[in-house]
Amino acid sequence: MEVLDIANNKDNMLINDQIRVPEVLVIGPNGEQVGVKSITDALTLASYAGLDLVLISPNANPPVCKVMDYNKFRYEKQKKAKEALKKQKASMAELKEYRLSPVIDVGDFETKLRNATKYLEKGDKIKLTIRFKGRQLAHTELGVEVLERFADRVKDYADVEQSPKMDGKTMTCVLAPKKEK
Repeated sequence: MEVLDIANNKDNMLINDQIRVPEVLVIGPNGEQVGVKSITDALTLASYAGLDLVLISPNANPPVCKVMDYNKFRYEKQKKAKEALKKQKASMAELKEYRLSPVIDVGDFETKLRNATKYLEKGDKIKLTIRFKGRQLAHTELGVEVLERFADRVKDYADVEQSPKMDGKTMTCVLAPKKEK
């Protein structure tokens, strides 16, 4: 049996000869309860199985140990943590806001479009906002047209998460990056 050198890390558990208690409750490799054994008997049992004795619950009375392949267990744990981190990053995508105008000029529109495309490629969401002033409120359809034109131009990179919607004097639209397949 090889004894792994374990750093003082809260994620790592005591294994094999590192366990310093006289008696432990042993759980077999298939999850069956073997019973309360002395630490030497438990280590012998684990070595016959070609596996490690891992201290699962040190604060229980008696402490609980499981016979398992510790390296495989640690690998699976790391894989789950990495997957969880990936999902967390996906949900933490930033929301970038771009303010447009119902009478936006072509140059300004193209510049904002280029910048928004870069953020969409990076995985961030885009919130488009149009603020209507004075008589512009009588022609909100111009704002809808601008937002739809913007969404249409970035359709290769984004899907419309929230279609254009009026809220007081402001119209908003949210674009989310396309899901990778």
